[in-house]
Amino acid sequence: MDIRPIKNERDYRRVLTQIESLMDAKANTAEGDRLDVLATLAEAWEKKHHAIEAPDPIRAIEFAMEQRGLSRRDLEPYIGSRSRVAEVLNYKRSLTLAMIRRLHSGLGIPADVLIAGSSGPATGR
Repeated sequence: MDIRPIKNERDYRRVLTQIESLMDAKANTAEGDRLDVLATLAEAWEKKHHAIEAPDPIRAIEFAMEQRGLSRRDLEPYIGSRSRVAEVLNYKRSLTLAMIRRLHSGLGIPADVLIAGSSGPATGR
């Protein structure tokens, strides 16, 4: 098995091409093992060079609202009063653990996204 480390974008694209050609490889075969090793290399490269930051919690809530056609009033059962919803969406108030739980269970927004600090004024970032 002639596998070299990924040192640059060209190497990375080469590995992706090889992975694509091996996608139908059966497990526990030489091709399957090669696919596993190449996928591990590509994943390590992506984590280091193509990391995707978690979305801002408020942006995630707004995305969920847009996808479901919800208004700010529809968020009241999850966040609280109309003024509390406005404070949260305007970065004037941080989400509480109870709000995070309700948003996660009610709207399916991943809890880890909601827990992550937002980039707005309420968190000082």
